[in-house]
Amino acid sequence: MGIFHQGGPLMYLILLGSVIALGVFLEKLYHLYRARIDTESFMARIVKLVKNGKAAEALTLSDRTPGPVAHIVKAGISRSNRSRSEIKEAIEDAGVREVPRLEKNLVVLATIAHVSPLVGLLGTVMGMIRAFRTIERIEGLVNPSDLAGGIWEALLTTAFGLVVAILAYIAYNYLVSRVGGMVQEMENSATELVNLLSEDSPALSSR
Repeated sequence: MGIFHQGGPLMYLILLGSVIALGVFLEKLYHLYRARIDTESFMARIVKLVKNGKAAEALTLSDRTPGPVAHIVKAGISRSNRSRSEIKEAIEDAGVREVPRLEKNLVVLATIAHVSPLVGLLGTVMGMIRAFRTIERIEGLVNPSDLAGGIWEALLTTAFGLVVAILAYIAYNYLVSRVGGMVQEMENSATELVNLLSEDSPALSSR
């Protein structure tokens, strides 16, 4: 804590950013964990039910299954008696609603990753200003201990800002990759579902 205080008031801003980044990261991990399913197994069950004329059971299964893949499947099956274009439109609309949920708060992590080094740089400037004011006050007759406070502030804010930025950027990229994988699963499932519901299967005999 002694070293932390030597970094000056901007250290508290950097600390706040790190706490927010950690909170966002843990919240997104929890959300993505809950939304994660075995997509291959889920789609295999959906395909089997639809081909056996059990669209209602497939709809119930998708309703009880968490995650964005299940949500777009539900949207498609609920339009199974419509044309291919209407089914596709329903699935796309559901996907448009799901993607922002997956990406929610990622911009916060990205912002912290970009701003933290700038706050550290600002602390560096303030520390150097403090050091030069010390030199001015004592008319240039200084020894290293007179400048230590300003130099500490300059170095510590830069170091802490960079540490927070690096960790936030790593967390951001990790979450982006997870979201990207989930979006890819949504797209693959959507294509499979549109093709399935467009077939002349028993479940669609009323079309």
